[in-house]
Amino acid sequence: MSAFKRKRGRQALAGKKAKKAKIVADGAEEPRVAEQEKSNEATIPPPVSSGRWTNKERVLIFSSRGISFRTRHLMQDLRTLMPHSKADTKMDRKDKLFVVNEVCEIKNCNKCLFFEAKKKQDLYMWISNSPHGPSAKFLVQNIHTLAELKMTGNCLKGSRPLLSFDPKFDSEPHLALLKELFTQTFSTPRYHPKSQPFVDHVFTFSIADNRIWFRNYQIMEEDAALVEVGPRFVLNLIKVFQGSFGGPTLFENKDFKSPNMHRREIRLSAAARVRENQMVKEMLKTKRAEAKVEVVKDVTADVFQTPAQEKAVHIQMEAPTARVLKKNKLKALKQERRARR
Repeated sequence: MSAFKRKRGRQALAGKKAKKAKIVADGAEEPRVAEQEKSNEATIPPPVSSGRWTNKERVLIFSSRGISFRTRHLMQDLRTLMPHSKADTKMDRKDKLFVVNEVCEIKNCNKCLFFEAKKKQDLYMWISNSPHGPSAKFLVQNIHTLAELKMTGNCLKGSRPLLSFDPKFDSEPHLALLKELFTQTFSTPRYHPKSQPFVDHVFTFSIADNRIWFRNYQIMEEDAALVEVGPRFVLNLIKVFQGSFGGPTLFENKDFKSPNMHRREIRLSAAARVRENQMVKEMLKTKRAEAKVEVVKDVTADVFQTPAQEKAVHIQMEAPTARVLKKNKLKALKQERRARR
């Protein structure tokens, strides 16, 4: 076999034609000929990654065990939208978070999106710059995936996105740090081998109600209008750490309320309503059980009695005047008296 390979190699060398050497009379004529050849040649654009891929950002997207199907679909959507991302198997719950830095080193990634599930209902997301930091921890809420939304928009796979940030990101230092972290994580590096040289969708990060709202919009070619594609989710900031998955705390959100505390308040409010209803029922029962007392005299009857004004006694000193009756009336009276007799 080795002899056959050697024979083929010799035949290949023998079959090649030797290059002809160019003889130039004057040194001044050579650049002119080269310029003419360049002007006549048809230029072909170089490939996407023609040795100019300088930004070597790679993002590792994976999760811990115990996530729901919605989180799994969200991770898959982010991997399709980010061609510079890598995947890995789920991490065991017993492992500490600093193990993620070793996984990033093995996968040759310098950014990480780690989804951590707790109690099979709460989802936390870590965004970290591995291995030196900083890192941020968020509570993920209101998740809607691509298959769930069924939007009309459709962006190309592997295309580079535009990143749009709310003006509030420049107002506070911890938001400016998050802006830089989002920019390095979600932006596709230029001339990446798996990316396409098109910009046809926008990642928007807006701030409302002390939360960060993520949306993905497609840029329409006709009138440059935006149509939502998905996925969408809301990030509630918890803490910002100096290191990767730990270290000194740079910022802590005082308005954050843990899901356990929120569920506890709901249970306490429901229990308080039940106790109040029970107290009202017991009061009604005690009122009905009391013996009825018959009231002989109405105490409030004296309120409506008003004393009458005393009138002066009139004494008649003179005899009343006799009534003068007419003749016809006198005759009628006399006849009545006779009839009675």
